[in-house]
Amino acid sequence: MNRFLDLADFPREQVKDLLGLASRLQQHPQPQALAGKVLGLLFLNPSLRTLASFQSAVMRLGGTAVVITPGQGTWQMETRVGAVMNGAAAEHVREAVPVLASYCDAIGIRMFAEGRDLNADLAETGFNMMANLCDKPLVNMESAASHPCQALADWHTLDELRVPERGKFVLSWANHPRALPLAVPASTVHMAAMRGMEVVVLRPDGFALPEQVMNKARQAAQASGGTIHETSDRRAALNGAHVLYAKEWGSPLHYGDAEAETRLRAPLADWCVNDSWFKTTREDCHFMHCLPVRRNVAVADEVLDGSRSVVIREAFNRMVVQMAVLYRLLRG
Repeated sequence: MNRFLDLADFPREQVKDLLGLASRLQQHPQPQALAGKVLGLLFLNPSLRTLASFQSAVMRLGGTAVVITPGQGTWQMETRVGAVMNGAAAEHVREAVPVLASYCDAIGIRMFAEGRDLNADLAETGFNMMANLCDKPLVNMESAASHPCQALADWHTLDELRVPERGKFVLSWANHPRALPLAVPASTVHMAAMRGMEVVVLRPDGFALPEQVMNKARQAAQASGGTIHETSDRRAALNGAHVLYAKEWGSPLHYGDAEAETRLRAPLADWCVNDSWFKTTREDCHFMHCLPVRRNVAVADEVLDGSRSVVIREAFNRMVVQMAVLYRLLRG
């Protein structure tokens, strides 16, 4: 394995092998496995879990990390192809990425969607441009349409909780003051379909996931024996659910149009997950969210602080699975 950019790049068996390695490293640490290795981390967008978990993962394996956050101790960076650089950015990623790669044994890049052109973001135009500049093992730390490390951590969490592979997994849209990227919902729905689950995407009208995302997940479900469909019927979607995974995302119908997006979501304050959402789920239904989360906007305190919530466990598992990813990239 030389790149970890999208869960869909790997067959189910290889993903399960990574999960097995993660479990072994969790139970039997190898503090010298990556001794002398240097991991370069380029953050073009903010982070808490991704930053801390990657630093912790490489250090627990004996390596070190170099963290670059443009504009904070380094030059501000330009990402646009063909840009006339007469503004604040003093350096272009076309030079910055190869230079950073030359100092390191592996690279991680975090670059969110631009949020203007849906097709360009789904095609990973910006991230792929930078990926093509890197000749070292590369990890996607969240791009426009993919967050494979979060998806892998969520799969590991489901396995730890012994959620059946054929269990019912509901990915639900949740309220937020503004449009958020599609990377996590796209990766989450694909992960659950790839695991073989009964996947339901619950969302209000106007927030259906793009057809490209759903077709990709349908192919994964077909290969694994799972199923997938979308609905706006909350009661039917949640009935008998083993897992409720809440996530905020923007409307593909109004992609890049903030005013239209605001009008569409204005009457949707009741899409804040609270205890009433679990009336028809299984009694042991787990609540998941990738974090960060707007309390009492997207999810109520009673859910986040309740016994169903496994959000802290999910966050811890980011470090666990990323240890396995780095081990495979740098040790084979």
